[in-house]
Amino acid sequence: MSTQNINKIALITGANMISIYCARMLFRTSYCYPFHPDFGGARKVGDTRMSEKHGELDMAEELRSELIGYCYRMMGSIFDAEDAVQDTMLRVWQSWDQIRQDSSRKSWIYRIATNVCLDKLRHAKRRALPMDLSDPATIIVEPRDNLPRTAWIWPAPDTAGDPADIAVSRETIRLSFIAILQTLPPRQRAVFILHDVFRWPAKQTADAMGMTVAAVNSTMQRARVTLTQANLRSDALREMDVDADQRLLACYVEAFEQYNIEKLLALFHESGSLSMPPFVMWVCGKMKMASFYQTTRNHCTGSRLVSVRANGNCPAYAQYVQAGRAGVLVPWGIHILEIQNGKIAHIHHFIDTDLFAQFGLPTYLDASMDFTANR
Repeated sequence: MSTQNINKIALITGANMISIYCARMLFRTSYCYPFHPDFGGARKVGDTRMSEKHGELDMAEELRSELIGYCYRMMGSIFDAEDAVQDTMLRVWQSWDQIRQDSSRKSWIYRIATNVCLDKLRHAKRRALPMDLSDPATIIVEPRDNLPRTAWIWPAPDTAGDPADIAVSRETIRLSFIAILQTLPPRQRAVFILHDVFRWPAKQTADAMGMTVAAVNSTMQRARVTLTQANLRSDALREMDVDADQRLLACYVEAFEQYNIEKLLALFHESGSLSMPPFVMWVCGKMKMASFYQTTRNHCTGSRLVSVRANGNCPAYAQYVQAGRAGVLVPWGIHILEIQNGKIAHIHHFIDTDLFAQFGLPTYLDASMDFTANR
């Protein structure tokens, strides 16, 4: 195996330069024997085994997008989901020789991904949306109280995929669905996602989870009871419009960029609301939202919005705000609109500039550019 191939493997598994160096050293010490004249056919055997291993890595890489979708549903964070998939790829490489020959390769890879997620979730607290943690604000002030990133559910770009061989309902990656999934214990969550969301047969789910079919069926029953009793406020956001009214979206962009509060409020239902993780505060009702928009006017005036898609093709916008330098706009947050019966029911304002890289967005914009091409 060449150094170039080792570099390729390291790149696939997300390894850093130290890992690449270790892989090269492992190659030199473990596979030097095929070149020794006393070993006859050993070289051919070594090459065959490495070729098979490359095939497994290629398969794992083909599953990367859907694994991110799976891990995102498990973790509730695109940051943690991508970390989990990187760890999965590395474990696939490290444990390839232990694969059971009678098992499905895909189930085996998903078992590794599940174990990675379960390890990461072992001591983690449940992630949530602000409306599921507290009552709406009664006094409107500039938001101050916040919780760490690990407390919140975060959005995912629509590049997080699903199994290619089935049609997974896009509602199962909506933020409200991710929120209700987090109410399940991690192992139940994994079984539910594989069996009910990805629609795997009980036997395949059992194989991936290292369980019996009877145990899978029992786990599913308990999971459904838990979901029925969850009673989350965000569950009201499950039934949103399938296709957003493009005129409504255009009006939202125009009203927000002009920071015309009256026009903004006209786009909401009377009971409309907004939230802004990592801040705990969330606002409900047009009068309270009017106060909130007025309170945050100084920060948001001059913002520009760039269209993106998130969490099941939800309409979303990346907000860039004015920086210290004239003519430069910098990242601020991601707006995700929940639209019901032609009006806005809720807007999630996710304030974390690291999200911009996840959505493939630039680190700054020229305020003089034509933004209409991005809508």
